[in-house]
Amino acid sequence: MGKEKAGFLTPKAIGNRIKAKGLQKLRWYCQMCQKQCRDENGFKCHTMSESHQRQLLIVADNPEEFVDTFSKEFADDFIQLLSRRFGTKRVQANNVYQEYISDRNHLHMNATQWETLTDFVKWLGREGHCVVDNTEKGWFITWIDRDPETIQRQKQLNAKKKMELDDEERTSRFIQQQVKREAQKTKNAPEKEYTNLRRETEEEKVVFKLPLSVASMPKETTEKLLPPALAKNPLVTNSVKAQTSNSSNSKSQSAKGTSAGSKRKSALDEIMELEEKHKEKKNRKDYWLTEGIVVKVMTRKLGERYHKKKGFVRKVLDHYAAIVKMLDSEDKLKVDQSHLETVIPAIGKLVKVVNGAYRGSEAILVNLNEHKFCCTIRVESGLLKGRTIEDIQYEDISKIYIPP
Repeated sequence: MGKEKAGFLTPKAIGNRIKAKGLQKLRWYCQMCQKQCRDENGFKCHTMSESHQRQLLIVADNPEEFVDTFSKEFADDFIQLLSRRFGTKRVQANNVYQEYISDRNHLHMNATQWETLTDFVKWLGREGHCVVDNTEKGWFITWIDRDPETIQRQKQLNAKKKMELDDEERTSRFIQQQVKREAQKTKNAPEKEYTNLRRETEEEKVVFKLPLSVASMPKETTEKLLPPALAKNPLVTNSVKAQTSNSSNSKSQSAKGTSAGSKRKSALDEIMELEEKHKEKKNRKDYWLTEGIVVKVMTRKLGERYHKKKGFVRKVLDHYAAIVKMLDSEDKLKVDQSHLETVIPAIGKLVKVVNGAYRGSEAILVNLNEHKFCCTIRVESGLLKGRTIEDIQYEDISKIYIPP
């Protein structure tokens, strides 16, 4: 009587399936046939099979082409995993490799032109794919993002920072010039020499003369100060007194007006500044997605047909992701906020503030400043309706979606 066939749920069958799911030993893997054997006996039987011998003859005709193909595929998959999983962060190369080989169907390194992971990491550095550095803990790599959109965005940020630095440098240079000018004046000024009080005779009186305005001087003193020819002319003396009195009155009035105006302005500025700081600290977040705004897809990972296409946020997921419905194709996509960009409408259109002190407010776009990458808006909702706000960054506002 023959032996019964093992069932699907027998312990042996379950054990075989568990073994087949996990990673097997690399020495029992045939890259040419892309077949993983479970033990040494199975690998020996595979190498003696007709299919393996036939594949061996095909590879022997042009081995360099197969090695180059496997090397390119391995490098592309490794770089793709590095860019998606770690981005531009500095990470240990062995950690990336362990995550890469966790896939059961990965391409093995022994089929490529690199014998060790160190050789492959050095090749990444020579080709300019990564920034490579060797430490006591091992090799570390940092992926270099060469996407044209990312490079353009980085150039714009650098230009903005340079503009701000230029303004600060110009101000600091002007202050330094003023300090040098004043230091030069004090250096060239003659030093004052103080002498003892001298009197030619003991009967001579010591007299201290304080400078007085001409208007407050008596007539006899004015006649002494002026030349004899002009002192007797009443028109000259009257005009001198009138000019002095007018100038003193105008100075006192302007001083009073300036002090009062500056006092009112400084108090108002101080209140507004405290209010702005409190709102900015409360409403400035690292996420900005809001339902009902128009956004633009800036990644090619979802396909070329969605790249730089506009859609509107239909639903926000966990603050950092959203369901976006495309405007032209009406397809629904789940996209992370790092792959999206705000949309700036035409002047006079309605926008929504998505970040900063006025987060959640609806406003009208009043003006654009392309040199500073900022704009001016006028709030149209809430308690601050009618207030005009300047220097709002492009990233803090987005166009409001209006259904057709």
